[in-house]
Amino acid sequence: MKSAYQILQRPVITEKGLAIKENQNTLVFRVAKAASKTEIKQAVQSIFKVKVNSVRTANYPGKERRRGKFAGYRPDWKKAYVRLKAGEKMPEYAQNL
Repeated sequence: MKSAYQILQRPVITEKGLAIKENQNTLVFRVAKAASKTEIKQAVQSIFKVKVNSVRTANYPGKERRRGKFAGYRPDWKKAYVRLKAGEKMPEYAQNL
């Protein structure tokens, strides 16, 4: 079994991700490709000490990147939208933006 820090790789700090955090009580993370929804839920609850209402995931294919005549692909990745239960305090991981 992976640790909680291996499942949650990093928060997605974008304009959309911060808007969802403020308005919909939802955290957005880049997670391990093989992580299930229950593993993501348990990882968020253990790291941030909050109660999770639901988890939605989305898989993203890696984009093609070129450097001159050489082409390659970025790796595939997975994003998780974690909605907290009503009344839970939102953790602050993007304070200096």
